[in-house]
Amino acid sequence: MGNGVSIKIGLKCEECGDINYTTYKNPKTYTEKMAIKKYSPRLKKHTTHKEVKLKS
Repeated sequence: MGNGVSIKIGLKCEECGDINYTTYKNPKTYTEKMAIKKYSPRLKKHTTHKEVKLKS
């Protein structure tokens, strides 16, 4: 992103364990872990995806 504050995170499906999405977040303003309902292509339905660290 270029501002030096945001970190890149992965969003991992709770049901199948796949990391289907990546996004950025500011850890200073959003301290808790993200949990978002997103589409899982493997399961072909919307499931809860939780934040995981990506290997850099």
